[in-house]
Amino acid sequence: MVDLSLATLVTQLFTGLVLGMIFVLLAVGLSLIFGLLTVVNFAHGSFYMLGAYFGFFLFGLTGNFWVSLAVAPLMVGSVGLLVERFLVRPLYGRSIDDPLLLTFGLSLVLIEAARLVWGKIGVTFDPPRELGQAVNLGFTLFPAYRLFVIGVTAAVLVALWLFLSRTDLGLIVRAGSRDPLMVQALGIDLGRIRLLVFGIGTLLAGLAGVLAGPMRGVYAEMGVTVVIEAFVVVVVGGMGSLAGAVLAGLMIGEVVGLTTLIAPKLSEIMVFIVMAVVLLVRPSGLLGEAGLLE
Repeated sequence: MVDLSLATLVTQLFTGLVLGMIFVLLAVGLSLIFGLLTVVNFAHGSFYMLGAYFGFFLFGLTGNFWVSLAVAPLMVGSVGLLVERFLVRPLYGRSIDDPLLLTFGLSLVLIEAARLVWGKIGVTFDPPRELGQAVNLGFTLFPAYRLFVIGVTAAVLVALWLFLSRTDLGLIVRAGSRDPLMVQALGIDLGRIRLLVFGIGTLLAGLAGVLAGPMRGVYAEMGVTVVIEAFVVVVVGGMGSLAGAVLAGLMIGEVVGLTTLIAPKLSEIMVFIVMAVVLLVRPSGLLGEAGLLE
């Protein structure tokens, strides 16, 4: 019988919240890219993996975790800019399957490249010393680094919301996701906006990878499973809906966390069960709009 004391339950809720925050960063990046570019970015998991490896590389080079946290996502975002400019951009206006197949192939290339550079065996990536201890929450001890992940993700989400809702550039991004033809008719260079959005989306994936590295390890295939879970989050939240991605990410993180406590063997399939139930009740997702893919 599982011990479901209040302390155990709340601790697992915090654990699910941490996992949910990683899902949220990935899903928000996917939703941003899909909302404006209508590109299903199957390489998103590989950008997540690159973020973890770049963080590991920079930490080994500088010995400073904070440098890794600040610079590694920018490096991933820069790779994303190159991918959008030279690989994805020529496919705009074509079938949605074309960029999907392109990014799927790109994900395989990035995985093999990571194996060549860093080897087939995973590496460890420790959190900074000041976040290596546990914090007394009153009912239990919880790792300080995991609380830090929650805080950083919340801060990034607030900053992204402010950017999209309070800046002229953010308003253009939102308008472009709704009616790109009208944005172009107003004389705005939609190509630059698409480039920026793809860069931001991949940067968020890289940030998720750096944050997840000390908790989940760093290895070339680490993005394969997580990208499927991230797509589930996007579908559950509603394709192209940022608020839906946040809500679904937190919900699925908690579902996986609680299932791991009660029935560990079911934890890997619970995300798909949740998706099936949500889509049966609301085919467009929790906060999605019907007909977005038409």
